Amino acid sequence: MDFEQTKPTSKSNVFLPIILSLVLIIGIWLGYFLTIKFSGNVKSGQQQQASGNQKINSLLDYIEYQYVDTINKSVLVEKTVTSMLESLDPHSSYIPASDFEVANESLEGNFDGIGVEFNIIKDTIRVINPIEGGPSEKIGIKAGDKLIKVEGKAMTGPKITNKEVFNTLRGKSGTTVNVTVLRNGITSPLNFKIIRDAIPIYSLDASYMINANVGYIKISKFAATTYDEYLKAFNQLSKQGMKKLVLDLRGNPGGYLNAAVDISDEFLSNGLQIVYTQGKSNPKKVYKATERGSFEKNDLAILIDEGSASASEIVAGAIQDNDRGLIIGRRSFGKGLVQDQLQLPDGSAVRLTIARYYTPTGRCIQKPYSDDKSDYYNEEYDRYQHGELFNKDSIKLDKSKQYKTPEGKVVYGGGGIMPDIFVPIDTNKTNSVLNKIFYSGAINTFAFEYADNNRAALKKYGTAQNYINTFEITTPILNEFYAYCEKQNLKLGNFKKEIVNPLLSPYLKAFIGRDLFDKDAYYPIINKNDKCIITATEALLK
Repeated sequence: MDFEQTKPTSKSNVFLPIILSLVLIIGIWLGYFLTIKFSGNVKSGQQQQASGNQKINSLLDYIEYQYVDTINKSVLVEKTVTSMLESLDPHSSYIPASDFEVANESLEGNFDGIGVEFNIIKDTIRVINPIEGGPSEKIGIKAGDKLIKVEGKAMTGPKITNKEVFNTLRGKSGTTVNVTVLRNGITSPLNFKIIRDAIPIYSLDASYMINANVGYIKISKFAATTYDEYLKAFNQLSKQGMKKLVLDLRGNPGGYLNAAVDISDEFLSNGLQIVYTQGKSNPKKVYKATERGSFEKNDLAILIDEGSASASEIVAGAIQDNDRGLIIGRRSFGKGLVQDQLQLPDGSAVRLTIARYYTPTGRCIQKPYSDDKSDYYNEEYDRYQHGELFNKDSIKLDKSKQYKTPEGKVVYGGGGIMPDIFVPIDTNKTNSVLNKIFYSGAINTFAFEYADNNRAALKKYGTAQNYINTFEITTPILNEFYAYCEKQNLKLGNFKKEIVNPLLSPYLKAFIGRDLFDKDAYYPIINKNDKCIITATEALLK
């Protein structure tokens, strides 16, 4: 399995002096263990593994019995393995058994639970939306319900946390959980017996028509279900008349390589190269487009930014290197490493970098990294500081890594995908008052309460499109929001409402719309003034 992981496990190491002395020994042991998997040198590997096991076990026993303080041997081993893998590259990582299920569920595309989106507002669990088709929706849980008890235990108060809610509501499919809710307009609590089931985790955030001809699809990650989700959205938009497509991969950190290949295949003619991978113990493997693509000749624009990494860059690189479409936005993250996941007997797992991937022109877009991983991830902030997010001329390109596409366009390796059309970051999003409001969470909580308190009146809009077309954020609503901020002790200071109100209004409308119609209202409103989408739409219509 070709797997891509973009956020390595990172834990502090309180046993650093001991760990440093163990790294070499464990490295020998784990190195030979992995060699068995990838090179097939079984006999030699088994001999070395036995020797390594004896050494590490003897040393761990010695530390456990003789060290000045009490040592938990299993914790010491886990910290050592974590430290060792992090010393290799920024993306090799160790996943403890306790974290394995959560670490994988977002990419596998489902989890077991009752199926509600919730938020903790004023020490109370509030249902934002029951997931469509999930057990909560089927049993009658509604948006706005206050979940006050689970199995008779109170679930309110200042100590309630998201983690506690997750741990309580999730469980194996087929098991039951009893919940008690309060609902506006009904004086007595309502009791529900919910049978848990597999709940989908979607990787496709939005799909809708920007205008009569141009469709829009946003993919947030490349999971096991992404390709099927894409086909469903694509078919729906095609029925609505889509002839051109804006594919939004901004902020998409990656995922499964095969999912990226499948999506790329939809846009490229049979036989065109999508990507190839190669590593020391992994021979060159080439991925090419097949005959199945359904959007191979239509106009295409792909949106990327500094948060687009890994599998996102595979798609963008394949399209750019084959002169197939326009890449619009800002320089991507720059992750050109491929990880393979190996699950260990105790339920933990290792994600080890086994290869680099290369775009069709032969470029590796992995940005440089050193032993200091903080520099690697802070590089995104450095781009902001150096002005790259605002000015194309501030982008540093490695001129020694130039490549040419079939049509002669110059592209670069060694630091992400450079867009064909640069779009600077929206300076409106750097407004200090707006940022303070966002970071406080006030928009989210106010929008939910407004929607909940006015749900009966807002239902008259019927559909997301009617809401988008007719609902307006009025001055009284804005004043109600500012009064809410003051009540929450959110100090906004002196500011000009004539500047902030036009910036704030679309977000209030979008968040209220989300509580009523989910993503069908949220994204079309948020994206209406998005400069990247506007630029892409104009470019496609030329």
